[in-house]
Amino acid sequence: MGGTKKDYIKALKIDLKFQLEKLNIKRGDIRSIFIGGGTPSTISSIQYRDILKTLKPFLKQNSEITIEANPNSASKDWLNGMFELGVNRISFGVQSFDSKKLKTLNRRHSAKEAILAVENASKVGFKNISIDLIYGLAYDTKELLKEDIKIAFDLPINHISTYELTIEKNTKFSQTPNMKKDDENLGYFIRDEIVKRGFKWYEVSNYGKYQSIHNIGYWQLKEYIGVGAGAVGFLRNKRLYSSNNILEYIKNPIKREIEELSQENILMERIFLGLRSRVGIPKEILNSNMQKRANILVKENKLKIENGIYKNINYFLSDELALFLLD
Repeated sequence: MGGTKKDYIKALKIDLKFQLEKLNIKRGDIRSIFIGGGTPSTISSIQYRDILKTLKPFLKQNSEITIEANPNSASKDWLNGMFELGVNRISFGVQSFDSKKLKTLNRRHSAKEAILAVENASKVGFKNISIDLIYGLAYDTKELLKEDIKIAFDLPINHISTYELTIEKNTKFSQTPNMKKDDENLGYFIRDEIVKRGFKWYEVSNYGKYQSIHNIGYWQLKEYIGVGAGAVGFLRNKRLYSSNNILEYIKNPIKREIEELSQENILMERIFLGLRSRVGIPKEILNSNMQKRANILVKENKLKIENGIYKNINYFLSDELALFLLD
């Protein structure tokens, strides 16, 4: 596996340099970097050095550089190494602080390891620290979720992402669908518990005193480069997909499948993404019929309008509202 990691990092460097040159990326063009997917914390910090060195000249001042990490593989030395390389935001896949729930979710870390990882990240200098929590298991209760949130807020974090459990085909949970609890009230309960502790709800699944530049850019449908196996890029009216297969990617890291999006597709995405976040929908991109429908939602207190932008009041209803506008 060690050889595969080295080959993968080599392919990643080739891919990155090719994308920067082909797309004519200039100094100061990049506002954020997000290193995610898989387990970035299983690769030593030294192996990221050349990648971040290559990107440094293209970064805007005060750019955001985020890395995802698993609590059990994010040692204090690794955290310190990443921080010294310029990474200034970290997101931990905690999922829960409940031992039974972690076991059910097949997480390899314990609650103690998750707490230690967050505390160590703060000690080495990270100011922007996020954790993920999952809800919607069959035995989730308000008491269990409240305890998870309480423990989270005792830690030096300024951001939380909360995701409802989804059951996908050909996974362990697809064999036991009764593991999922369908209770929309849990989402509202979590939202209220987090918001009352001072974090702002700025996307359907995200809360923070700090709001991620990278997340907001995604919801604004801004252009981005995707580098790595399974990465997706978005440029003008095209989505670019690299191979999901690591060995295939290593063989040909610059190969991409291209999906062209119509203006109708892009409008639809701007509506769905805008309503799922604080970004909203600029009035001028909607046709007259859509504006009439949006104004109906304003009268019903489901949307508000600020400086010519329709904004959602309840992100949990975003898909329903988007479909109403598009009908």
